[in-house]
Amino acid sequence: MTQRQPYILIVDDENGLRTGTKRLLESEGYVVETAENGTVGIELGTSKDFDLAVIDLKMPDIGGLEVLEEIKKARPNTVCFIATAFASYDTAIESTRIGAYSYIPKPFTPDELISELEKGFSQRLLLLEAERLHKEREERLLELANEKSRLNTIIRSITGGVLVINRMGEVVYFNDPILKNLDLEELTIGDYILDKIQPEIVELVNKHLKSNKFIQKSYSKQLEIKPANELVIEAICSPVPQPDKSLAGVVVVVRNITELKKIEHIKSQFVSMVAHELKTPVAAVQGFLQILLDDKVEVSYEQQKDFLSRSVIRLKGLLDLVNDLLDISRMELKTKQREIVEINVRETMDSTLTFLELEMRKKGLELIKEYDNEIPQIKADQNEIIRVFTNILSNAIKYNKDQGSITIVLTSSKNYLVVKISDTGIGLKEHELENLFQEFFRAKNEKTRGISGTGLGLNIVKRIIESYHGKIDVESKFDEGTTFTIYIPKINNK
Repeated sequence: MTQRQPYILIVDDENGLRTGTKRLLESEGYVVETAENGTVGIELGTSKDFDLAVIDLKMPDIGGLEVLEEIKKARPNTVCFIATAFASYDTAIESTRIGAYSYIPKPFTPDELISELEKGFSQRLLLLEAERLHKEREERLLELANEKSRLNTIIRSITGGVLVINRMGEVVYFNDPILKNLDLEELTIGDYILDKIQPEIVELVNKHLKSNKFIQKSYSKQLEIKPANELVIEAICSPVPQPDKSLAGVVVVVRNITELKKIEHIKSQFVSMVAHELKTPVAAVQGFLQILLDDKVEVSYEQQKDFLSRSVIRLKGLLDLVNDLLDISRMELKTKQREIVEINVRETMDSTLTFLELEMRKKGLELIKEYDNEIPQIKADQNEIIRVFTNILSNAIKYNKDQGSITIVLTSSKNYLVVKISDTGIGLKEHELENLFQEFFRAKNEKTRGISGTGLGLNIVKRIIESYHGKIDVESKFDEGTTFTIYIPKINNK
């Protein structure tokens, strides 16, 4: 089949992401149309025959799963992707059931996006070829091993591995993904397969083969192929009929669901971490109050004030944690309201520094500002950019040494506004850098003891920056200091 330009639909309510993705894909030779919401997405996706569609999961009018379902009903051969910043196991299973080819996690890099779309376009070409062959030879289904039309009719509806087994348990057909998905080194047409594959799959196959007759029923099972959830698959076993409706064999379709299992595991871990982080301050406050309420315990007025002060500090930390969690949830669900305006970064940085001036004075910190004469403006939500600066500067103060310094550099590159914030603080160890932006991570050593925080601030900072197609880097040496470098796209960047 002659290669041609892929025709793609982008459905996303976030204007910056939508236009940025369109510009990127057009530079790669794609023909791109966009929809600003689910309603327009359904109208375009059902009226035009797109090769590919990238659909945002969360939109204010119509959700991504409903858009996916309507497009697949009207255009079953359009290869669809669900794009989301927060993929749950349930939505992943539901989108796959409806017909999504894959998830594209947000934020994504250009290389990650192009790679996924190239795979999807290859699948689209295969589907079109299978449809063409099916129409040509619909009435002439022959043996699966020799007849291309019958083989492509099966392949048309799957994206994973395929293994076709005859009534004697011999391999009639297989594709390359089946080797990886079942952890097989090699396979040959005609091999007896039932002693090479997992017993759980053999059990599904035998439900058909031992019945010795055609029963229109499929059996499925999820199983771990490699330990520690390194490779998890779902095997679906279905009968293959002869023209006279007798049983010819079975086809085993294998989907790699490792990433879905990882999402489920991450979800469980996150719930566990939240519960732990909430439990500690609540238990501390409960302990203080029980002492104060116990008539048998004599507590001086000074001790009472101390216990109440500690309780207030604990409760403030708890409230900060809840607010941070709510912010993360709003970002993932896209319910956080934004007011996108042109921002003077110099003024925003200086106003943030004014707010933190007292804290810097308490530690005797020297402030060094190195601003370029011409600092480009950016388009963003003013409050979000203030939050980014405040969070990083607050850390530069909290984790700095007394009489240390903070250096702020505002400059630009060809494509980005560049903000560097450096401190002379306690720094980070190498293994701490790897986990710095994870939820609830806080460096724990003798120098950080007594410094409060939720462990969510930098995770929120990273989410904000990447939502504007920017990036954040960090360099640090233990006991020497840390430098955060923020890159945010300039206005009218082409």
